[in-house]
Amino acid sequence: MPLIDENDTLYNVSYLCRRDGTVEEQRKIHITPHERSAWVIEGGDEVKVFDTDAGRVGILVCYDVEFPELARLMALDDMDILFVPFWTDTQNGYLRVRHCAQARAIENECYVMICGSVGNLPQVESLDIQYAQSTIFSPSDFAFPHDAIMAETTPNTEMVFFSDLNLDKLIHVRNEGSVHNLLDRRDDLFSLKWKKKAKVSASKLSDEERRENSGSVLLGDPLQGRAEKS
Repeated sequence: MPLIDENDTLYNVSYLCRRDGTVEEQRKIHITPHERSAWVIEGGDEVKVFDTDAGRVGILVCYDVEFPELARLMALDDMDILFVPFWTDTQNGYLRVRHCAQARAIENECYVMICGSVGNLPQVESLDIQYAQSTIFSPSDFAFPHDAIMAETTPNTEMVFFSDLNLDKLIHVRNEGSVHNLLDRRDDLFSLKWKKKAKVSASKLSDEERRENSGSVLLGDPLQGRAEKS
């Protein structure tokens, strides 16, 4: 949902509503080129893991799930369930969210639920076409379904679905599973940490400045560089 803060900055925000009436928010971190140009949306600067009566919950909004560092930081903060609300207009956009979400469930040994909007709104600019299939993913091991899918809806169909999630199975797979993705990390070789809040919003940077900040090696035209080597 859109949120304008006290500084008139626009954010894309997802809300967590607990059964006791308390509300938390998670702002989308990574902003797509379309959001940046058409809606002038800014990215948030923190991720949180929330305590609930159903386990410790994290939220990554749509595009954010395509960045594995965020989910790993949450997993290191003892996250049990990751929720991924999303909006995509095409099947290939949806598949980016789906495949990345399932990877996050496997590599972080947690449940991941993706939930998207379906149907058409022809009178609403940029929301006229929507495609989604909501799914609950599990880790991929003997304690879970063979396809690591707890439940899913019919593609591009409005409906309600549910699944019982056993958090004890997460403890088992993290300690006695076929592989130990969290325990077997080589902390002696690499590390992951959250930096301080950005001084300059990413939306105010050029594409080249964003690449430089990310340490990307894809500066310039990678196909041209490949042609020069051949």
